[in-house]
Amino acid sequence: MSGPAGGWVLGVDSGGSGLRIALAGVTGSGAVEPGWETVTDGPVRTGGAGIDAEQLLERVLPAAGSLLARAGAAARVTAVCVGAAGMATLGAQLRERLPAALGREFGVRRWALAADAVTGYAGALGERPGAVVAAGTGMIALGMDGGRWRRADGWGHLLGDSGSGAWIGQRGLAAALRAYDGRTGGSSALLERAELMFGPAGGLPGVVYPRSDRAAVLASFAPEVAACAGNDEVAAGILTAAALEIARSAAAVAPAGGEVALTGGLFRMGDPLLGPVRAELGRLLPGAAVTRSTGDPLAGALLIAGRIAAGGLRLPPDRGLLELG
Repeated sequence: MSGPAGGWVLGVDSGGSGLRIALAGVTGSGAVEPGWETVTDGPVRTGGAGIDAEQLLERVLPAAGSLLARAGAAARVTAVCVGAAGMATLGAQLRERLPAALGREFGVRRWALAADAVTGYAGALGERPGAVVAAGTGMIALGMDGGRWRRADGWGHLLGDSGSGAWIGQRGLAAALRAYDGRTGGSSALLERAELMFGPAGGLPGVVYPRSDRAAVLASFAPEVAACAGNDEVAAGILTAAALEIARSAAAVAPAGGEVALTGGLFRMGDPLLGPVRAELGRLLPGAAVTRSTGDPLAGALLIAGRIAAGGLRLPPDRGLLELG
């Protein structure tokens, strides 16, 4: 098949729950055309040195090679954008190793390494000013007004990510254990769901604490909290508190009069979370347009790759958030 006018670009979205890779064609102006996508289960490992660059490459390179084979023998990658959760604070290995590895494997000279909040922003708002809340396993709010970024939270499940899937799941499991103990503030509904999902409540610490992906384990319980919220006061209170945290982060970064876009898997909960979030945003940011994103972080990674392939990216570079080469 004949290749696209601007060549092929690769987008990678490394999140708290898994890894997604896509290949797409680019027009001469940098617009992305439909392509192919693949998914690998489970998050990329994070250790004492940060995000494990070797494990990410072990998963991305074969998947990207398979996608290129589908595009045809003459297909070449002209630009890559890798968006990763934790890039800003845990991305030292990625910054050190990915550009050279991508160059060796694909001959790529144009690349972007981005926090997943930036790729989420690009997927939601493109290159125009505004603010995006990216909420999934973790949670970060990112605003952009002209030439600079402003961020709030995204500090991981132990120090922040307030309102995230891990945050909601942790509070839901804590409420289940309160009910198991007979303490006030517990929820028998959440206890029942926790035991169906994880086994006897007394074994929960052994299920959660040893796991290197404990944030994803906690976040897996967030949909159960949402499912109970209509009939359980404790579960509803957890979602209301999460909504307030999300809205506070958005208000901290949103430029005056800018659009606020909501993106990420957490908002697939629908009205049990979206209703309180919209109410809190209306209170803290009166008059701001609040929308659900139509493009996800993988779409944003492809948009960034397409723009840098054409030499026309209009998002500001920033150490840790968006680094270009």
